[in-house]
Amino acid sequence: MQTEILGNTESITIQNNTLVIKTAEAEARVMVYSPSIIRVYMSKAFDADDHSFAVIQKSGDLPAYTESATTVELNTTALKLRITKSPLRFNFYTAEGKALSEDDERFGVNWQNERVISYRKLYPDEKFIGLGEKTGNLNRRGSSYVNWNTDAALHDIKSDPLYKTFPFFIGLHSGFTYGLFFDNTHKSYFDFGATTDDKMSWFGADGGDMNYYFFGAQGVKDILKDYTWLTGRMEMPPLWSLGYQQCRWSYMSAKEVLDIAKKFREKQIPADVIYCDIDYMEDYKIFTWNKQTFPDPKAMIDQLKEMDFHLVTIVDPGIKIEEGYRQYDEGIENNYFATYPNGELYTASVWPGRCHFPDFLNEKVREWWGAAFTALTEPGVEGFWNDMNEPAAWGQNIPWMVKFGNYYMPQIRNVYGMEMAKGTYKGTRQLLGNKRPFVLTRAAYSGTQRYSAIWTGDNSATDDHLLLGQRLVNSLGLTGMAFTGVDIGGFTGKPTPELMVRWNSLGVYTPMFRNHAAEGTIMREPWEWGEENESIIKKDIEQRYRLLPYIYSGFYQSHQNGLPLSRTLAIDYTDDENIFDIKYHNQFLFGDSILVAPVESSNLLTEVYLPKGDWYRFSTGDKFAGEQVINAEAPLTDLPVFIKAGAIIPMQNIIQSTNEKGDGILELHTWNGTEANEFIYYEDDGSSYNYQNGSYYKRTISFNPSKNSITLSSIEGSFISKYDQVKLVLYGFNSNLKSLNINGENMDISPQENESYYCLFEMQTEPINITY
Repeated sequence: MQTEILGNTESITIQNNTLVIKTAEAEARVMVYSPSIIRVYMSKAFDADDHSFAVIQKSGDLPAYTESATTVELNTTALKLRITKSPLRFNFYTAEGKALSEDDERFGVNWQNERVISYRKLYPDEKFIGLGEKTGNLNRRGSSYVNWNTDAALHDIKSDPLYKTFPFFIGLHSGFTYGLFFDNTHKSYFDFGATTDDKMSWFGADGGDMNYYFFGAQGVKDILKDYTWLTGRMEMPPLWSLGYQQCRWSYMSAKEVLDIAKKFREKQIPADVIYCDIDYMEDYKIFTWNKQTFPDPKAMIDQLKEMDFHLVTIVDPGIKIEEGYRQYDEGIENNYFATYPNGELYTASVWPGRCHFPDFLNEKVREWWGAAFTALTEPGVEGFWNDMNEPAAWGQNIPWMVKFGNYYMPQIRNVYGMEMAKGTYKGTRQLLGNKRPFVLTRAAYSGTQRYSAIWTGDNSATDDHLLLGQRLVNSLGLTGMAFTGVDIGGFTGKPTPELMVRWNSLGVYTPMFRNHAAEGTIMREPWEWGEENESIIKKDIEQRYRLLPYIYSGFYQSHQNGLPLSRTLAIDYTDDENIFDIKYHNQFLFGDSILVAPVESSNLLTEVYLPKGDWYRFSTGDKFAGEQVINAEAPLTDLPVFIKAGAIIPMQNIIQSTNEKGDGILELHTWNGTEANEFIYYEDDGSSYNYQNGSYYKRTISFNPSKNSITLSSIEGSFISKYDQVKLVLYGFNSNLKSLNINGENMDISPQENESYYCLFEMQTEPINITY
């Protein structure tokens, strides 16, 4: 095997706002995308169109650089890139010259045949977070990973790789932060000191180029903002997709689907979504319905809509080889399927039997695929679940010589699922008109947040998977994927009633709240666990619906700045060593102010680490000082959840579905604290794209303890809120408080549970100023 290490600089020029540096081994190009984002792109043979599946922005003007005999230095207001000439090495610093990330002086970037690798200096206190759907600890230091999208059925808590590729991580050391996105779709590798005697970190790929974006913003939040500016942000989801979702492989008939939906309504357990897995189809053929068991899809869906349910149906990429089957015939006629190099169609077996696979890298194929969803949208389906798109085939190893247009399998396996989701999203968005589709995908690559939600695949019914699932969701949030979920209860295996109850309580604080189970497992619906457990599950689902104003506003944050709803504590408490302790690394913030401590179903008492600040137990109102470990009671009826002092959490009354208007009262729950805080409250119609044209309702709600005030700003946007009254609920305030002054008028307050007080008043369009 030939090894070539990037050597000495031979020439330096500027071409089209790009710094071009040539060596005997390769050419390096440096581009600036913003003051805090610099791209380094090295290749032996550049692709003329410089295509990226992930990046949606273009580079900007190149700042002036200085050159000496030994170095080239490029400065922005946020970053300093110092390039040593001999040998060619790239070293990043803050604008003040503090080291962020540097090439290893000896090995830098090198090639071993087609494989390209970057070796980097490892700092003594350096931690690494990110990479998305990866098992292991919050701190990736000492671990190594492979990105190769895989149908990871029956994976365990150490398995790697899994279903998705997000080659983006954040480094933390010396009080500084940086990010690095390796935009290479080949099979890739990340090693954070695991195999180098803790001397170097390295990343690379089996092919392609050394093409990375370096992020120099200080603070994890700002890095995420920059990364999602570069790769895109999610659109506002349909509100109904944030409610409770009931799924199973499979509900075998229209009658069974309707019976399940009716039972939710009869038992008054809130729910919005029900799924059809693969058995709704005729012989597992995509875009068909089983005429015996689902004879009239529209009639079934009409009945679901009358009960305020939305239907999500599964779609897989494999197209059954069967003459007379429309998708097969059209794909053959138009050469839309993957081939061998000699032009012979590639065939592999999945659920329908022998199948061909669409070339989703081709825009025409994606358009064809998207248009075929009329078979689902015309009866009334509004959610589209993309599965088996790693792509999966029985036996797993699709030959590397298989071609998708001009791409070979190793080049595009990691983006195939995203391109399928893109075709699904664009097609269904067009078919549904001004109605938001819900798209869900199992396989993904950086940038998938623009098109789809994701879930973590086929987990198992164990406490280990409950905890792993939350770490995966938190880590995916570090890669721009805010709309994520797990299979509540575990896809495979037999959950105990205790596990089911505990996992459901955690689902309340998971961005996508879906109960799902495999064929042959026991039924998992809320009423399958005995009356006592059913009442606990019902109570927790009701809590989810009460929190929807807070949750929807949290998704607005994701839409605006890329901040996830489920947040590892490393986002807000980066410098706190305790959050990386494996005893506490499952804990997370749900939105700005709710701290959740996942607990195994068998543990009824657990240690919880509370970061800096004061905290209130959500269920009791008990107050705790931060920066300490507490022993928290954790009965199945009460997952340990804490509210940050100064928090403002909008809530509503219990409703049975998101289509229900409710009582028209917006509850503003506010916890006393010593520091000022504000919350951006957001509302729109929850279903259309009118918000993109100003039809939304937004106002800033502020808490200022130094002025003893709570204020609601003037309204931004033209949408009229569905709430016409405000119920202000106060926790931790002076027990002698008897009244509030609201826009100059004194109003009495009333006591309620957990030593809290409330005051009910009319919603007003002008600013509302409250003093206490």
